[in-house]
Amino acid sequence: MHGPASSGWLLVALCAATGAYCLLRMRSGVEEQRRAAGDEALMGFGMAAMAVPAAVFTPPPWAWPAYAAVFGAAGLRALWAARSGRHHLHHLVGDAAMVYMALVMAGSPAHGHGRSGVPLLTGVLLLYFAGYVLLAGVRLLPVAVVAVGGAASGSGPEAGGGATDGWGDRPELARACRLSMGIATLAMLLTM
Repeated sequence: MHGPASSGWLLVALCAATGAYCLLRMRSGVEEQRRAAGDEALMGFGMAAMAVPAAVFTPPPWAWPAYAAVFGAAGLRALWAARSGRHHLHHLVGDAAMVYMALVMAGSPAHGHGRSGVPLLTGVLLLYFAGYVLLAGVRLLPVAVVAVGGAASGSGPEAGGGATDGWGDRPELARACRLSMGIATLAMLLTM
């Protein structure tokens, strides 16, 4: 989006790093985690590209409709996947937000001045992502581990789960990625 350059670069770095970690998460042995990681990597890299400050690079006019098409297709995939679990609905809302932002940017003047979206839709998306960020943040808070018979309950070898999960399969890292992308989406929507 076209906010101040320093915050734009921070957003680019956050989204690119999150996308890169999500690519690494795609090596998981769990099919569902690989799919979610792929969706989140696409979102991270797409957000990073959209957040590049306009003073550095102004995308060609065809880029915004291309973003809308890519994230529209990802949204349809998320809608299809939502048949098997409601957690895919968040990806659907994220993809819809990306399509919305891309369409607003496509309709804005060449230098990004005077752009604005539909206030009601922007407000609804802001409320959703603010709630999501708060909920995701709470989910990252440490929870007391209850000791059972000398071994901590949870995952890993202490819980009798065998070898430790790979660092790419750690749920708290996946939640942290989702939280950072939620914050980035919230920041991008605030510029609308």
